[in-house]
Amino acid sequence: MLRVGLTGGIGAGKSEVSQLLAAQGATVIDADAVAREVVGPGTPGLAEIAEAFGPGVLRPDGSLDRPRLAEIVFADPELRATLNSIVHPRVAARMSEIEQAAGTAGIVVHDVPLIAENGLASSYDVVVVVDAPQRAQADRLVRHRGMTREQAMARIGAQASRKERLAIAGIVIDNSGSLSELDRQVGELWTELRKLAQPGRE
Repeated sequence: MLRVGLTGGIGAGKSEVSQLLAAQGATVIDADAVAREVVGPGTPGLAEIAEAFGPGVLRPDGSLDRPRLAEIVFADPELRATLNSIVHPRVAARMSEIEQAAGTAGIVVHDVPLIAENGLASSYDVVVVVDAPQRAQADRLVRHRGMTREQAMARIGAQASRKERLAIAGIVIDNSGSLSELDRQVGELWTELRKLAQPGRE
């Protein structure tokens, strides 16, 4: 099995690359989606959170009130540690299940926004960084997410720098061009990943 870490700054186009790789046949694990799944309505994870933090963290429909929970744990490291102790083991277990289902010959892409920020590069066989100039990132955030340019630049500035991300890259996807150009690069990336996944390759 080849474990790929896929990362990129906000607005760089990581989600688009993730979708294209899934279409090629990769097993894509979206860290954020798994974290939501393990505390979904009716799950043991959600029941444990309600027990630890009280029924006030649940919405009327029984789902998790994320903003309310964030408010509670934001300023209290002890409560944050309690939340992490409930969520993180479940996320790790679910990711492991998805990986095992992919089989030993599979290519598993972990879609993780903060690989550089959290020092996670060594957890993967190869790290793919989706890269775009800051101006392109900001333009996309303004156009597609309704942010002001100031908000977009603040979000970009809060993440690792472009230089820090590129420093951990095994492979770089340049997403400064068109969608067809991105598609071509992802096709080449898939060929490379399949080579790396072959048995006997270091």
